[in-house]
Amino acid sequence: MADDDSTPTSRLQRTARLGGLVAGQGARVAGGRAIDRVRSDDAKARAQRKRTAAVVEQIVVQLGQMKGAAMKLGQVLSTIELPGLEPEDAERIKARLAELRDQAPRVDYPRLEKLMAQEWGEPVGRVMADIDPVAVAAASIGQVHRAQTKDGRDVAIKVQYPGIAEAVETDLRNLKLLMPLLGRIAPGLDTKALARELAERISEELDYELEAQSQRRVARGWRDHPHVAVPGVLTDVSTRRVLVTEYVESEGFGVMRTHDEPARDRYAEVIHRFFHDTAGRLGLALGDPHPGNVLLARDGRLTFIDFGMLRRLPPDYLAREGDVYRALRADDTGALRRTMDELGYLPPPWRHPDELLFAYMRTAAAWMLDDPQPRRLSGTTGYEIADAIFALPAGWLDMVKSFTLPSEAVLLRRMENVVFSVCCDLRASGDWRALADELLAREEPRTVLGQEHAEWVAGGRGR
Repeated sequence: MADDDSTPTSRLQRTARLGGLVAGQGARVAGGRAIDRVRSDDAKARAQRKRTAAVVEQIVVQLGQMKGAAMKLGQVLSTIELPGLEPEDAERIKARLAELRDQAPRVDYPRLEKLMAQEWGEPVGRVMADIDPVAVAAASIGQVHRAQTKDGRDVAIKVQYPGIAEAVETDLRNLKLLMPLLGRIAPGLDTKALARELAERISEELDYELEAQSQRRVARGWRDHPHVAVPGVLTDVSTRRVLVTEYVESEGFGVMRTHDEPARDRYAEVIHRFFHDTAGRLGLALGDPHPGNVLLARDGRLTFIDFGMLRRLPPDYLAREGDVYRALRADDTGALRRTMDELGYLPPPWRHPDELLFAYMRTAAAWMLDDPQPRRLSGTTGYEIADAIFALPAGWLDMVKSFTLPSEAVLLRRMENVVFSVCCDLRASGDWRALADELLAREEPRTVLGQEHAEWVAGGRGR
């Protein structure tokens, strides 16, 4: 693990850090609720919003400093739409996590060089012509260095942090400490399902050979695409703890956000299309679509990286989820309830009114169903939706708390939430209804990018 003092390394340190975080923020929540009893309704609501923001910010920041599964959980938490947060608080929390992600402490290169030599079975200089000792990126379980192969190819080498496997094992055991607190600040969040899925997916992330297989599959599925690129994997020098891929000259998401509206609108549609089409056409739910994994290549295509957190979906699973969208579009309350029941979202016996279920789901999907379309998203869109949900008739929260989350859907929901958040960050305009009609209802594309994608598929590529 890193030498930075802010990153606890031992099992005892990490357990104590997380336990202290839960105790401190849990006391803040309990104390605030006691004070709320003597406040007016308006004052209580304002205080609850500020308290939730303060608690979430502390959780995200402290987890974000820990690497391992703890950092991954902080990333997941930052994508959950928490009801009632002020837009400026939500944006600050998101910015803090991005800062932690982009400026995470690096591990000293000599330690990683030793690990690479162990993995390759010979000195690094015999495998690579040159490696830049300064990392170009750092993430939750590894960091990336630019290098050049003996035959002159530019590559990116992702190296797992020494000792990270032990830290992840400890974090996954400690998740049970944090889940009750998350349940208190995010009513309706299925914390058990979240913990199970995180444990399974993060454990797989530690095996870079699995990630290499996943990246090769996605790269084949998008080969020669006009809008999308996925770097190839150098399998002969990739191992369980070292992943070597093609290096792509590119700009990051922060630069993309500064471009003009037509460019940002295009980026958003390509991002939305890439993740949903990968789920629908390739049957893969990619669980880590955060902005750091989207790059703008010099040829104008968007380059997607990091395929460690991934779930293979059952055949035609996204099409079955598309039945939910069709029911909402048709204002068919009975079809919505039957579809969600068949998918495993409604535990028996289901006692809540079909009308209330429809009102909740329809409100959450209003951004892609309602006129006007195209619709421009912004940093406040998600919180406007949350406020509209909180204005629903009494009983909606108890209904949401009773939902179950099928294991197949945990990563898919995270993917959808993060992609929506990324499009909001881009302040992008899009015909979201046309995209849903195409990607969920499987209708003919109506956007220019959709038609170009359809021509590419018809050409027999992406198989």
